[in-house]
Amino acid sequence: MPWRTALLVCCLAVLAGCVDPGGTGRQAPAPVGASAPDDAGEITGAVVQLQAYRDGKLDELAGSSHSLAVIDLARDASASYFSADEIGRLKRSGKTVLAYFEIGSLEWFRPDYPDLRDRHPDLFLQEWAEWPGEFFVRYWERRWWQEAIRPRVDRALAAGFDGVYLDSVVAYEEIAADRVPGLDIEERGARMVELIRRISDHAKRAEPDFLVFPQNAPELRHHPGYLDAVDGIGMEELFYRATDLPCDLDYCAPNLRETRALRRAGKTVVAIDYATRPENIADACRRYREEGFAGYVTVRDLDVVSPPCP
Repeated sequence: MPWRTALLVCCLAVLAGCVDPGGTGRQAPAPVGASAPDDAGEITGAVVQLQAYRDGKLDELAGSSHSLAVIDLARDASASYFSADEIGRLKRSGKTVLAYFEIGSLEWFRPDYPDLRDRHPDLFLQEWAEWPGEFFVRYWERRWWQEAIRPRVDRALAAGFDGVYLDSVVAYEEIAADRVPGLDIEERGARMVELIRRISDHAKRAEPDFLVFPQNAPELRHHPGYLDAVDGIGMEELFYRATDLPCDLDYCAPNLRETRALRRAGKTVVAIDYATRPENIADACRRYREEGFAGYVTVRDLDVVSPPCP
């Protein structure tokens, strides 16, 4: 899952006092005063930017023609959160706007990490070997919901986001079995779905049209309650792995099969592929059209506003 790289690079730059350069992708702006799509079913294309917001603002994203934007809850992936005014301006450019954060793990640079680690060390499991400085958590514990996840959902609601985009859902299968004796992968999956349902129920009580998009792990659709809790799914590397590598590994075909099933169930699919070669970008875009997915082809670091599919 390449998104950890983007967030870590951003955080290190902030801590060093650096200013990230803005993205370079340019598109025709949406009409001034355009309204956002009424629901997830009207999303036809997406943009994902998790760092390097030009001048710390969302103007470049607002000037793009994508119908959905996924941005971090915080502009620096840490403590400087986007305001309701900023999110409102982005929505007025004609976009549905989702707040990105993780629900099955916690990174060292998040503002709630020190306090949670000090007060609830038993919530933390092993470090994610692929992403140093990020730790799996006991995401099924009520303390995790109360002190980490619910505050993020409430912040997204208060800022006026249209929904949330939930990462590290795959924690349920990545956690080492010997760290959670008695919890097999089926039970861990059920507990992840329960957390997603809790997020959905809490948010939709406050805002019935609030959107919930988990990222990856489409196989969780087989658990009771999952389909009712989600409005769509984000899927990385269905067709191209970072970077320009055709997705031909063992997990690729099952992921696509399960994603197709979610689309048939009426869920919006936001596919994110990592490619820079024009022929691969064109191929991914063609496949999005064939599958009925809202797609986005971009770079691994998610630090530019790449053009939409034609």
